[in-house]
Amino acid sequence: MKHGNKATRTIVVAALGLTIHSHAIAQVANGNFESWQQGKPTQWSTIDSGITVTKSNTTVKSGTSSAQITVSTASQSNTDLLQSISVQAGQTYDFSTWVYHTEGKVKARLIVDGYQNYSDPYITQQWQQISHQYTASTNKVINVGLRFYDVSGFDGSEVVYLDNFQPSDSLPPTTPPPTSCTKNPLTLKLTTDKYASETSWQLNTDQGNTIASGADFSNNTTHTETLCIADGTYSFVIFDSYGDGICCEFGNGAYLLTHNNQTIAEGSSFTNQKTHRFTLGSDGGDNGGGTPGDYYASATGLTGYALKTQLHNIIKAHNSQGYSAIWQFIDRSERDIYFEKDNSVLDRYSEKPSSIDAYNFVAVSDQCGAYRGESDCYNREHSFPKSWFGGKVEPMNSDIHHIFASDGFVNSKRSNFPFGEVSSASFTSTNGSRVGSPASTLNYNGTVFEPIDKFKGDFARVYFYMATRYENNIGNWQNNTTHSDAVLDGSSARVFEPWVIAMLLRWHQLDPVDDLETARNQAAYEFQGNRNPYVDHPEFVSQIW
Repeated sequence: MKHGNKATRTIVVAALGLTIHSHAIAQVANGNFESWQQGKPTQWSTIDSGITVTKSNTTVKSGTSSAQITVSTASQSNTDLLQSISVQAGQTYDFSTWVYHTEGKVKARLIVDGYQNYSDPYITQQWQQISHQYTASTNKVINVGLRFYDVSGFDGSEVVYLDNFQPSDSLPPTTPPPTSCTKNPLTLKLTTDKYASETSWQLNTDQGNTIASGADFSNNTTHTETLCIADGTYSFVIFDSYGDGICCEFGNGAYLLTHNNQTIAEGSSFTNQKTHRFTLGSDGGDNGGGTPGDYYASATGLTGYALKTQLHNIIKAHNSQGYSAIWQFIDRSERDIYFEKDNSVLDRYSEKPSSIDAYNFVAVSDQCGAYRGESDCYNREHSFPKSWFGGKVEPMNSDIHHIFASDGFVNSKRSNFPFGEVSSASFTSTNGSRVGSPASTLNYNGTVFEPIDKFKGDFARVYFYMATRYENNIGNWQNNTTHSDAVLDGSSARVFEPWVIAMLLRWHQLDPVDDLETARNQAAYEFQGNRNPYVDHPEFVSQIW
């Protein structure tokens, strides 16, 4: 990220509990264009390819130097000179800069969290000031700078001078980052869309103070930032100044914030902003779901079915969002940012992890609907068939932990057959998911559905979740259908028949928890307020079964 060192430095100082003596939060860094490195003005992180910025010691408004801007394109979207600054809610700021036109065929427009006033291009060979008074509605990071526009008579190249961008201050001294983090390390991975200049982020304390931020990113690029923060409660806020998020009309943007490989925040589709609140360390709570250690604190030291019962008590009170809300979850959190990374709907019954998918689904527009074959549409698959728990019964019917986007036709082929391992297939989907007669080693004789190896562990941990979340009533589901009778043993403790447990344990070992499953677990937590313990703690499986 363009402001990586600055953000990390601020975070570490906060973690060490030191006092920061630096310039005011809303001041423009190097607004007087006195600091240059490798021929470019420092802190001005966005210099579009349609302009060239060089140091001038001749045409100067104040100090010893100014910025000489050579505009070489009539494409106004490619002529920005920008940096990002933090502003505080309710505070009013007076922004201004001085512009010097040489020919009068280009005009400058002030950018302060959007496009503001223009210069007068016909005032040439003298300095003129552009200004704008800005009041911040929230604590956030904004872009400030200029964009250049051609006017009639532009011949493809013109020089404009810029100086004294206010409010400004000298640059703070640089401090080498620490070699290691002794508090809480965070990693932010941000992939931008086609309009990266609209994207920014903040990390705020529970008191509303911004301790790290980033903006002015490159288009269609992945940025990674490492931070180090003290124990406490924080909010990570992602912004889009245009209001259309970072996915998916103009690219496949996404963000992922992790702590010790546990997801704290992730997403892609939002409007103007999305806030994720979390707690780290000893300052209380369930850590916002970001670091689930304290979430399971009451289960510490337990094993066997006592552990399972305590996990049930921890996760049982989730907030059902209703079946119709599953579409929104799929749109927001069930996207392919892991394999082809094309942001299509991630369907575990058609996804080819190691090659190109035979087809892709577009979120929302490809929802089922009627279907006559594969690739027609996607629907909402109850991986634990709903007929097994009695049909459209809440909260099971809308529990996102066991509901996935899936090809409607393949879903119909799966029907309510148990998961299993197929020896002879009667149907095979384009990614290799199969329906057919079981392998002899399965110790079951009925028709089964076998997903591909890449997702077997995901489904196994879903079944362990269902056995735990619904421990209080799953013992009554055995006789609802022939297939539920084949899978469930009628108990609330062991829950599954021996052949099912043996298979689920194999799948759990074959396909360990990965980034996709971890991110989905966090998204499910944010959606309905509970977690899958076997994703957070895979070791719980062997401690119980």
